[in-house]
Amino acid sequence: MTHSLYIVDVFAEHPYTGNQLAVVGDADNLSDETMQRIAAEMNFSETTFVSHIPESNGGYRVRIFTPAREIPFAGHPILGTAWVIRHRVMPNAPTTLHLNITIGQVHVTFETSVDGGVTAWFLAPPVTPGRTCTRESISTSLGLLPEDIETKSPIQQFSAGVSAVIVPLRNLDALRRCRLDLDAYAKLKLAGFPPLVYLFCPETHSPENDLCARFFFEAHGLREDPATGNGAAFLGAYLLEHRCFGDSGFSLRIEQGYEVQRPSLILLRAQMGDGGRDVRVGGSVIPVAQGELLDPPVRRGSTVFSEHRERKNRTERIRAVCPADSIRATIRRMHPRSICDTPVALSVLCHRPDVRQKNTPPHSISDAYGCHRN
Repeated sequence: MTHSLYIVDVFAEHPYTGNQLAVVGDADNLSDETMQRIAAEMNFSETTFVSHIPESNGGYRVRIFTPAREIPFAGHPILGTAWVIRHRVMPNAPTTLHLNITIGQVHVTFETSVDGGVTAWFLAPPVTPGRTCTRESISTSLGLLPEDIETKSPIQQFSAGVSAVIVPLRNLDALRRCRLDLDAYAKLKLAGFPPLVYLFCPETHSPENDLCARFFFEAHGLREDPATGNGAAFLGAYLLEHRCFGDSGFSLRIEQGYEVQRPSLILLRAQMGDGGRDVRVGGSVIPVAQGELLDPPVRRGSTVFSEHRERKNRTERIRAVCPADSIRATIRRMHPRSICDTPVALSVLCHRPDVRQKNTPPHSISDAYGCHRN
């Protein structure tokens, strides 16, 4: 069975910017191991695997993998996968789609602006604030001085299926200099802080934007994300929690990815509602490539190849000591009314000299012709 493959840039204003995403379609028959290997092969921040048939609740089943592991929630995979479903799988799909990810169903809407541009938005699942830490305990692992970290709001962990540590910085210079040192961060990891760190500051590269951010995470070593949707969702909950923009809601433009040469723009809307925080993350999606995954060839040294080679060698050994004409003649004498002299049956017998029924007469094929079992 072939599997469609799409590559899109999410939170991108131009092709080859934003955060790359690979989307694999018709993925119901892929094993967990295969999905993980494909994600490692793609080597993007995430790869998604989607079923093209909606489930009973109307949502499309989506699984999200980094190159190292499956994760329950991530932002840009949600938007990119929803875009692929709407534009490639179901072109007549409504403006709202439902994706069933590990932590539950996430709703994605598409808004068209007056200039024809389309923005995809997802409603963030409930985000939970967690523990805090001091500037002194984390600054060294970020390559910063304690005074580079803002004190108006805390360093705090936020969670929604996955967790990240939100770190407010004073300026763009500190944001440029920061880099997560996994070895120095080990003590914080032992204390329960995840090696996923979202840093932001109020100074930006572009005057049109409101905040600038970076996101570091561990996946077979340190990686930096060009654009982080779940990080933006955590940031929205963080800013509401600490009333950084007062008690009213806010709408922000967050830039990211400049240090990895993939400028990105993430849109953030957040407000307090009757049911709690309402946090929405949006951005543009640009298609880059479309094709299909190839079935991997059988490789020398693989289990399949070894089994095939062993069967071939065993057959050749039998043919060498038991000529086919002699086997046929013996079969006819033993079972004159049988159809065992057909090529298929003969092949089965030749391939399985080790199988003998309890009632096989002493003048069996291997005994009659001195065939040595191997």
